[in-house]
Amino acid sequence: MLTIGITGPTGAGKTTALQVLAEMGFAPIDCDALYYQLLRRDQGLRRQLENTFGSVFLPDGQLDRQRLGTIVFADPKALARLNAIVYPAVNRAVEEEIAACTGRGAVVDAINLIESGLAGRCDITLAVTAPEEVRLRRIMARDGISEAYARRRIAAQKPDSYYRKHCTFLLENRAESRAAFDALVRETLESLLLCAP
Repeated sequence: MLTIGITGPTGAGKTTALQVLAEMGFAPIDCDALYYQLLRRDQGLRRQLENTFGSVFLPDGQLDRQRLGTIVFADPKALARLNAIVYPAVNRAVEEEIAACTGRGAVVDAINLIESGLAGRCDITLAVTAPEEVRLRRIMARDGISEAYARRRIAAQKPDSYYRKHCTFLLENRAESRAAFDALVRETLESLLLCAP
C-alpha cells in the first residue's frame, strides 16, 4: 500500500490535489480535519492548549482560531509550543487512519507534513505551491479574514524553497481555473504513480 503526503503553504491548492487522489482510489487523510475532531473529543489536548495559551475556546466549545492564530503567528516561540502539543496528537491519529486503510493506499494532506515528522511515513511527498498574491486572495475569500491577518498567516509559513528541498516533487499552481488545475494535478500524479515503488 502506497502512502502519499501532500503539503505546501495555505491557499496553494492542496485540497484539490487531495480530492484528485481520492478520485484515483486513495483514502484521504486531512490533518486539519483530524485536528478539529481531536479538539472536540480529546479533553487532554484541550487542557494543554488552555494551560499554554489561555482562553482559546469560544463559549460553544469551538477553538477560537483567530485568537490562537494572533498569538502564535506573531511569536515563533509560541508557534513552537503549539506545534509541540499538536503534532504528537495528530500524528497518532494519522497512524490510526493509515492502519485502517484498504485499497490503493492513503494520501495525507498536512500543511506541516515535514515539520511534524509525517513526511518520513510517506513513500512520496508532493508540495503544492502558488504565487503569494494568489494565495492571499484565496485564503481571504475562503476563511473570511482580513488582508492583514491573511498576510500574517502567510508570513509564518515556509518559503517555496523549503518545499523544493524537502519534498520528492513540487507542483506550482498557476492554473487559470479550478478545472485546469484538476487536470494538471491528475496528469502529474498519474506520472508520479507510474514511477512509484
